[in-house]
Amino acid sequence: MITTERTILRPWRDEDLDAFADMLADPEVQADAGGPVDRDAAAAKMARYRDAHDRLGYSRWVVTDHAGGFLGYVGIMPIDAWHPRAPNVEIGWRLVRRAWGAGLATEAARASLADGFSRFGFPEVLSYTAADNPRSQAVMRKLELERDATRDFTATYDGHSWSGLVWVARPDGFRP
Repeated sequence: MITTERTILRPWRDEDLDAFADMLADPEVQADAGGPVDRDAAAAKMARYRDAHDRLGYSRWVVTDHAGGFLGYVGIMPIDAWHPRAPNVEIGWRLVRRAWGAGLATEAARASLADGFSRFGFPEVLSYTAADNPRSQAVMRKLELERDATRDFTATYDGHSWSGLVWVARPDGFRP
């Protein structure tokens, strides 16, 4: 578990599924990820995050406020072997709409990166988003990630083609 000024990052629990599924069913939240997904797809994604945490000690963390209210997720995941940027790890985030615009994604992502660099010694962590996702790009800039256009890619996710712009975090340039 990681605590920041306004958030708690913790492993997934069974009781997180309802809030997670609700978040992933929101068309606005999922606008850059191929659209809303159903509860079964949310459950499969949550199981993947839990499995990664059990096997590796890191994954996407649940992000809550200090009262325990579900805000979304943030964290580092290994990049799948089929992906054009594999092998590597990637940090990502997704928050419920009511948590947008308050700097919570940046705060939680900064804590997750600090954990990844200190506990796991990652030489770099990638982050990527679509060209039309200014919110995530703003988080990447606030985290002072370095843009690396030479690593931009197009991949197919669940039958949908998606183009990613790549940013890089390195421990020597990271400020927690």
